[in-house]
Amino acid sequence: MRKYTPKDNVQKQSYYSDRFRAPDRLAKEPVEDDAVFAKDIEALKAAFDVKEAYIQRGQLIVVVEAAKNVEVIKFFKEKLDYCQLSEMSAVDFVAQCGGFEVFYQLLSMSKRKRARVKCFIKDGENVESVSSIYSSANWAEREMYDMFGIQVNNHPMLKRIMLPDDWVGHPLRKTYPLQGDEFSCWYEVDKIYGKEAREIIGPELRDAAFVDRYDTTRFARLGKEVGFGEEYKESETPIAYQEESRPLLVEKFDPSKTTLADRER
Repeated sequence: MRKYTPKDNVQKQSYYSDRFRAPDRLAKEPVEDDAVFAKDIEALKAAFDVKEAYIQRGQLIVVVEAAKNVEVIKFFKEKLDYCQLSEMSAVDFVAQCGGFEVFYQLLSMSKRKRARVKCFIKDGENVESVSSIYSSANWAEREMYDMFGIQVNNHPMLKRIMLPDDWVGHPLRKTYPLQGDEFSCWYEVDKIYGKEAREIIGPELRDAAFVDRYDTTRFARLGKEVGFGEEYKESETPIAYQEESRPLLVEKFDPSKTTLADRER
């Protein structure tokens, strides 16, 4: 098991960088290429300041001011007949631009068209709730608050939806450690047994890809359970992936039993 090394203020350090190959950006097509989208944008520009508008992969992309997000979303629903908010969330661009991109994925069933409304907010800024327009935004905004820490004004019940209320940090921020920080390593131990049991139990194993069946001081053990700290002995019921006297789930490949089709069916 890897030894845990404390990382002071790790969630306050924006260490993210594009270490991997960034995929090529999708082509931006002019809105005029689609008659329906062209009409929608014409009506939208008459009422609001549109920063950018284009078509990407067959859907309309609109960039607006974050302060006008409620009015724009309401306009899309009431004036442009986009009846459904199928998804909304944010993207962490704190390292690159100092903030988040908040997006709303809209669907018009009458037009059979999709549109994405995007706005940008600085880290620490708030965004207004659109749950009064689309009820599906209620849980999505709570998830955005839980995972990114983005405050949503005028939400009916803004609280964490996945993590405990006393959890520290927001896991979908790129500054959040992949295997958790000091707080997450001790959370379950402190809650269940108390901080006085830290030396007895040890920090929680946060690396889901690491399992040591011979370590009897950890929670993760394969095979028969043994006492805490006892010497590991071979299990009386060895690990098996196929029960005897039961039909085989997967048979071993035998080339002699195969046949080749003359042509595809």
